[in-house]
Amino acid sequence: MTTLATDVTRLLGIDLPIVQAGMSWASSSPELPLAVSRAGGLGVLAAGPMRPDDLRGAVRALRAGTDRPFAVNLPLYRKGAEEVMDLLLAERVPVLIASQGGPRRYLDRFQAAGTVCLHVVASPEHARKAADAGVDGLVVVGAEAGGHPPPELVSTLVIVRAVARAVPDLPLIASGGFADGAGLAAALALGAGAAQFGTRFLASTEANVHPAYQRAVLAASVTDAQPVGRDLGVIRALPNTFTRDMTKLEHDGADVEDRRARFAKSTLKMAAFDGDVDNGKIEAGQSAGLVDEVRPAAEIVRTLVAEYLAAVRSLPG
Repeated sequence: MTTLATDVTRLLGIDLPIVQAGMSWASSSPELPLAVSRAGGLGVLAAGPMRPDDLRGAVRALRAGTDRPFAVNLPLYRKGAEEVMDLLLAERVPVLIASQGGPRRYLDRFQAAGTVCLHVVASPEHARKAADAGVDGLVVVGAEAGGHPPPELVSTLVIVRAVARAVPDLPLIASGGFADGAGLAAALALGAGAAQFGTRFLASTEANVHPAYQRAVLAASVTDAQPVGRDLGVIRALPNTFTRDMTKLEHDGADVEDRRARFAKSTLKMAAFDGDVDNGKIEAGQSAGLVDEVRPAAEIVRTLVAEYLAAVRSLPG
């Protein structure tokens, strides 16, 4: 197997600087993270929507299915987060990727258990706070990302450089807008030690999402994934009834509670699990416009490596 060594691969014990994003529903079962970890990257189980018993079973399936490292992504705002942390500590997960909260809430316990702790940030200020708390590394999210981009919508190109300058000694994973090996080369050039791929792995055979959701991603252009939900926790999503309603409410200056009610009426589960791509939240990054086929995850990893090597060879001297 090809290996590409960086500070991130050394920290995590993986062969390739390729991280599959933790995506609710899409990677809330073991199939996708297992395939990515087996291929040499870091597969990430998305704990956000998972019931504790299902999460425990998925972690054990991952451990039984590979001797390679894997991660669990935990949004700290989710209901029952403390119970989930106790579960993950008991299961001694190799890597924790935490988001939407402060690292001091979990850090000492997990590091004492031998878990590598990565924290998701979207600003130099939060990066410095996480570094001061003692995290092992950071996932730096830019505006191009699907799901929850930074509310200020600073591009990945800028935010990764800003964070790399703010915390120069901390391993970084760049996230937002990456879909191919040229993007991986760009991430490493920016100062990251790996790139995180979300939307690219949405279009994988192992992604646990409805075919209608995948078809929407494949049909998208680079301009389709738009941010909605100002003041409510911005998401980037593909156009449908939900995004049109939200855009109109925002344009008309609707009261925040009216917007909150409409925002909550539609869910990611409706689109990703039930296949209601008209009324649900079709969360996807701008890189959807660079994705045009569903492929096995391991094949995606191999292609990313080949494209990366070709991109690097094409650079001048």
